[in-house]
Amino acid sequence: MQFSDFSSPAFFANPYPMYEKIRAAGALLPVAPNAFVTGRFEVVDALLRDPRMGKTYLQSVAARYGAQATAQPVFQSLNRTLLMMNPPSHTRLRALLMKTFNARQIEKLTSIVEATTQELLERVGSQAGFDLVSDFAYPLPVQIICRLLNIQVAQATILGGAASQLVAAFDLAPLDADALRAADEAALTLERYFQEIVEQRRAQPGDDLISAMLGVEDAGSTLTDEEIVSNAVLLFIAGHETTSNMIGNTMIALFRHPRQMAALQQDPTLLPRAIAECMRYDGAVQMLVRTAFEDLTVAGVTLARGSVVFMLVGSANRDPAMFAQPDTLDFARTTGATSLSFGAGIHYCLGARLAMLEMEVAIRSLLARFPEIRPVDIDALEWHRRNNLRGVTSLPVQTGAR
Repeated sequence: MQFSDFSSPAFFANPYPMYEKIRAAGALLPVAPNAFVTGRFEVVDALLRDPRMGKTYLQSVAARYGAQATAQPVFQSLNRTLLMMNPPSHTRLRALLMKTFNARQIEKLTSIVEATTQELLERVGSQAGFDLVSDFAYPLPVQIICRLLNIQVAQATILGGAASQLVAAFDLAPLDADALRAADEAALTLERYFQEIVEQRRAQPGDDLISAMLGVEDAGSTLTDEEIVSNAVLLFIAGHETTSNMIGNTMIALFRHPRQMAALQQDPTLLPRAIAECMRYDGAVQMLVRTAFEDLTVAGVTLARGSVVFMLVGSANRDPAMFAQPDTLDFARTTGATSLSFGAGIHYCLGARLAMLEMEVAIRSLLARFPEIRPVDIDALEWHRRNNLRGVTSLPVQTGAR
């Protein structure tokens, strides 16, 4: 197995047959010198929680692109985010960010999420059909994160292209030279933009997340400007990519399972469970990466210190050893572990509460406003050419009666 196996059109359209083969082939499969891939739930879950495994993002970059690539702006930018840190730096930074991104703050956002959702639905409500991705799933989290950071939506639309180019650098399969240059420029563009915002907020603080980051303190520790910029970029990327893809993937799963959609429409209290099951079934985040900080043995396989492991979350969430009939969408599922859609361990997704809030409001509002919503052609979907974040480029829907 090699990295290029994860970049075929067939894989992008449906990665699950390959995941099944990977799980059957072994617990950990080599893909490069000192680099492995795993798709088994038990292994992924254990590695995510093991303190001997951590983040060495630049090492995973070197495994894919060569050591010289680690100095490039895109990889340096991503390496400075909370996502790529280890204790004690991670512990300190997460504690500070949690003070500005906690449950109480998320509750304040409920009215913003509801209002933004209704505004977008009003725009498309008079139409017989619309593109669920470009008209709703993509702009919804973008506008919410803009309000959270207090930046102009018009500016965010321009920066959205940079966010998409930057997030492509997370892919398991290496980018070609043109895409890598675009990702470098995107990283520089976003960092320059948020550096200016930080300077503005320092001069004139407001009621926004960046201002809160500037003022937060924990045991005498504060966030540096570089930390604020890097993690504002991370939040902006997350606002553009992960939640929007998950809204689209959830609706696709519902369209392909009309009985489950009907059950949800008849009993809206199923919504939290339905979203959790859709995230397990076809989640937006498909892969996480960790590095061995010391020699260890996992599932009978020896990982030498410095070994990089690419963990296929999408595969783990369909592992029959953990989930009965994993390829079935089942809102009544009561057995099996909690899915790994938001990760596990110390790096469990910081924005999980906000993401679930956005998805619950989005799906509930869509089904309430358009009870007869249906796809124009569910078999003609074009999936993003990415192996780390899964989603479609477009999802045309019709809303009127047949």
